Amino acid sequence: MAEPLRIALAGLGTVGAGVIRLLDTNGALLAARAGRELQVVAVSARDRGKDRGVDLARFAWEDDMTAMAARGDVDVVVELVGGSDGPALTLARNAIREGKGLVTANKAMIAHHGMELAAAAEAAGTALRFEAAVAGGVPVIKGLREGAAANAIERVYGILNGTCNYILSTMEDSGADFGETLAAAQQLGYAEADPTFDIEGVDAAHKLSILAGIAFGSAIDFAAVDCSGISRVRAQDIAQADALGFVVRLIGSADVDSTGAEPKLYQRVQPCLVHKDHPLAHVDGPTNAVVAEGNYVGRLLFQGAGAGDGPTASAVVADLIDIARGETGTPFSVPVAAMVAMDKAQSGHRTGRRYIRFTVTDRPGVLAEITAAMRDAGVSIESLIQQGRPEEGGEVLVAMVAHEGPESGVSEALRLLEGSPSLTAPPLVMPILGA
Repeated sequence: MAEPLRIALAGLGTVGAGVIRLLDTNGALLAARAGRELQVVAVSARDRGKDRGVDLARFAWEDDMTAMAARGDVDVVVELVGGSDGPALTLARNAIREGKGLVTANKAMIAHHGMELAAAAEAAGTALRFEAAVAGGVPVIKGLREGAAANAIERVYGILNGTCNYILSTMEDSGADFGETLAAAQQLGYAEADPTFDIEGVDAAHKLSILAGIAFGSAIDFAAVDCSGISRVRAQDIAQADALGFVVRLIGSADVDSTGAEPKLYQRVQPCLVHKDHPLAHVDGPTNAVVAEGNYVGRLLFQGAGAGDGPTASAVVADLIDIARGETGTPFSVPVAAMVAMDKAQSGHRTGRRYIRFTVTDRPGVLAEITAAMRDAGVSIESLIQQGRPEEGGEVLVAMVAHEGPESGVSEALRLLEGSPSLTAPPLVMPILGA
């Protein structure tokens, strides 16, 4: 058997400790599959004295994690610290510059600096792997880059954030509103103390931009992702969706718009109504699921645990096995030099049905004002429901489903209603994803 693959591990949180436990538990199996032992030789974290439930005395300790890459007894660096910049990025750059392989679960760093790191890794002839950065233990990156390599991917979309999916599916089951469900998720550890990145869709947008780069060979452009989260979804929206035969899910979706002279990249994260016959409608709890549509293979569904020590550690170690086997390859589906920088696609011409919810004052003439704006914008209303009638002067929710039509029509209707004293909050628009 070949010499061991010597690993420096930066970050000893839930995932870092999980990697050590996995290597300890499955060591013989991993060595047989990799053709060599996977051996941690050095570790680094902020708190040296913290009990992490694993034996760290057998490893060299580095107080400065950015110096780990310079160690002569290290072949590959695993970065599990997080953050798009700072020490994590310094370590990543150092590792590649030193000719070491790099494995990371850091979706923010790949979304912001993945092109730079991939170009450096290709030039150095070393490996850059980041399976754990998208969908935790679900092998969607390998599936797209390798398993579906014979296909032109026409669209990639899915549930990319387990926190949001847990909140929405719990609201669906319990009937509770958003704030109450978020608080419960925080107590259970499914949501961070500051959940902004999750609930406002930023985490999902990081992952979507990476998937788009792999699926379409496009230059990663996180800044071009249109992003809206779930904080404005109410229990009444969940109930209304259910009555219509849908569930609400936060969906990230990307495709290439080829309607113009030059292809453009469409990337959007937003809550959607998903038909109950669609596979994504049955994805509950803190689970991730990605759908890829290939021109020959058809619809592929990748589903599983999107976070946690075990699933994420599994993806990290799978990358280490590839490196141990000598499978360097390109980090994305094509070399960085061949990745195409695409302009952002506009969405106004995209057609579909949409759910639109208004929060309005309870007084005569409000419905007439809303329907007149829809009429003037050319939006055809399929159904309209006024939910409840509270005390005089209170708020009422008006929900409607618009017939198939361009997004620009709904945007124009909302523009006509801007500044109306009848509206007490900005309208919520959710596209409808069919079966």
